[in-house]
Amino acid sequence: MSNLTDGVQTDAQADAQADAQRRGAPTFVLVHGAGSNSYGWSPVLRELGTRGHRAVAVDLPGHGTGAYFPLSYQTPQDPERLRTEPSPLSGVTLADCAAHVVGVVRAVHRNGPVILVGQSLGGVTVNAVANRVPELISHLVYASAFCPTRHASVAQLMATPEAATSALFRLTAVRTPPELGVNRVNWRSGDPAFLAAAKEALGSDLPDAEVRALLNTLEPDESAAIGAADARGLPEAWGRVPRTFLRFTEDRSIPPALQDLMIREADETTPRNRFRVRSLPAPHIGPREVAVWGDELELVARLCR
Repeated sequence: MSNLTDGVQTDAQADAQADAQRRGAPTFVLVHGAGSNSYGWSPVLRELGTRGHRAVAVDLPGHGTGAYFPLSYQTPQDPERLRTEPSPLSGVTLADCAAHVVGVVRAVHRNGPVILVGQSLGGVTVNAVANRVPELISHLVYASAFCPTRHASVAQLMATPEAATSALFRLTAVRTPPELGVNRVNWRSGDPAFLAAAKEALGSDLPDAEVRALLNTLEPDESAAIGAADARGLPEAWGRVPRTFLRFTEDRSIPPALQDLMIREADETTPRNRFRVRSLPAPHIGPREVAVWGDELELVARLCR
């Protein structure tokens, strides 16, 4: 007499199979850029979630729920005090950011492969994490992000001829004294010239209302130490991990010429492990259609299976 369950998958077997599939699927760890936080990844998190992918957006030290908003930044603002008010972010280093993300990567790696994604300044943290734990990362993704190799730091990259047209140079920052240790931007400025500069830097074709909404998600302070730190990807560590560069062709903050310089120098550093490059018609904040984010990251996920 045949077993009635022959050829029929039990609930326990189905659960085990689903668990195995989940463990084999990669998890995205998303790292934000300067003055931002995990909230900036919310549309991408939703898109990945609807496609069945796991993703975690991190808040780097001093950002997100730990962000510092000077009293002088509130309404009514005190411009003179804003120029000199100390910030706890002055003590945050690239090593601090790397240590925080390494902890997230270690936790996520227990569930399967890890895809580490950085945008803008977040790229230097991606480099630093890959230098520390390359064995825990299946793929690196730079979304128009800084990737120093031959040039040691963001500061050095921004001093190259390829960066000369960057709209960041026209985005007026608060003139804080160097000893304050932070780069401070008054995103709540009512100056029309500031709004125009921010719009050019982040997304020149966005309506003004969308730019203002975006600026209200940003944080005023960023540690000056991050951009000055040696963030080179090391061939023997970072250089072992497969990588993709999402090249934003309409980026006016990190111009395409600067993106190309970083791609070229990285490929020269590890000629046997070159960037997979995808060019997208996107401004600095990324593709206008969130589905494009999903399509590109899903392609990377397939490479990791």
